[in-house]
Amino acid sequence: MLIAFSVAPSGTGRADGSVHDAVAAAVRVVRDSGLPHRTTSMFTEIEGTWDEVMDVVKRATDAVMPFGSRVSLVLKADIRPGYEGEIDGKIERLERAIDEAG
Repeated sequence: MLIAFSVAPSGTGRADGSVHDAVAAAVRVVRDSGLPHRTTSMFTEIEGTWDEVMDVVKRATDAVMPFGSRVSLVLKADIRPGYEGEIDGKIERLERAIDEAG
C-alpha cells in the first residue's frame, strides 16, 4: 500500500504563515519509521502495510499538533494487495513509458 499525505497546523500565530518546523516534526516520524518513503514539496509518500502506514500517519499528525490550534490532514492511498516496491516501481514504469514514447 502506498499513502501520500500532507499534514500541517493552522492557527500557528506566525506572521509569515510558515509551517516548516511542524512539517519537519512529521517528516522525522516518517524517517524514523524505517518504511520506504519520499518527501516532496507538497506530500510525503510511505509504503507498507495498512497498519504500518496508518500508524505512521497518526504519529506524524500527533507530532504536528503542538504547533497550532488545529491540524489539516490530506491523505491519498493506493491499495494494491500483493505488490511491494511500488514507491519506486511506479516511477520506473512511468519513465520507461516516457522514453518509449519519445
